[in-house]
Amino acid sequence: MTQVAHRPAPAPRAARKDAPAPSRTPSFFFNGFAPRRRALVLLVGALFGFALTVVWSAQFVDKTIGDNVADTLLGHAAKGTPIAGTFAGVAFALASGIAGTFTACNIAVFSALAPLAGTAASRRGRVAAALRPLGFLAAGAVAVSALYGVVVALVGTGMPQFQTSAGTGFAPRLVQAMVVYGLIGLIMTYLGLAAAGVVRDPLARMSARFPNAPMVVMGALIGGFLIGRPFALFRQLFQDAARSHNVLYGAAVFSLQTLGNILIVGVLFLLVTGILGERLHRWLVAKPSRASAVMAAAFIAAGVFMILYWDVRMLARRDLIWYPLAPWAA
Repeated sequence: MTQVAHRPAPAPRAARKDAPAPSRTPSFFFNGFAPRRRALVLLVGALFGFALTVVWSAQFVDKTIGDNVADTLLGHAAKGTPIAGTFAGVAFALASGIAGTFTACNIAVFSALAPLAGTAASRRGRVAAALRPLGFLAAGAVAVSALYGVVVALVGTGMPQFQTSAGTGFAPRLVQAMVVYGLIGLIMTYLGLAAAGVVRDPLARMSARFPNAPMVVMGALIGGFLIGRPFALFRQLFQDAARSHNVLYGAAVFSLQTLGNILIVGVLFLLVTGILGERLHRWLVAKPSRASAVMAAAFIAAGVFMILYWDVRMLARRDLIWYPLAPWAA
């Protein structure tokens, strides 16, 4: 009887699609495993970002939540109350930072931290693994915030963000916000495409040499939110720092407000990592392309939200174009 040689079974379909692209070097934003349905991942992320701009109510988040939280922490009405002295400024910076945690310019980056929760199997290991990148994230955010605080103290009241008169068009502070958040949105969109393997990771070489550099860059993006932030409580702190002309004071209060911004979300991230991290760890390890899909979708959603909310929807608020809005968001 003639023996028939058995050919090895072909690799599973998912495994072939998950194979790293031979021309791409794995890095922080791209782990070498492109999502199986890359176009669908990017589309879902973009649609989520768009949907968020339709339902987002600045009135509710900035005033109902932000103002009430700041008033509770300070023990008095934060908005409109003069900031009397350095210690009052420090307290106001931290309170207004916490109050602004969920404003439209501060919720974007942390969703991209989800894959970090799967880097260790034990609960203690996961929390410890998350603390280090959070530290580098905070360092990047504080560096940009402190530098901007120094600039504000030096330049003073002549900065565009100090100007609130709109005249026949946009107030200079809103123009600054549109430019800053539009650029940040473009950066996040590009990082989302890099995470999906569509374009090259711009920080691949840097992260190969300095593994924590991407977290510092993401922290710098968070710090950059202050450069365009039109949040009323921040404008109050901004004006106080500009009038003081004290560079140390400006750097300190801006840094504290940024730390207040990331404090609550950072704590929530650590809690989720410790409680649900084991399931997330198993889910990500089972198919490495899932980590790429999560990070890509998160960055695309954040980038699309930034661009549409701060640029396109802002034009609609001036009745220059039509944009779909939920009744409570108008």
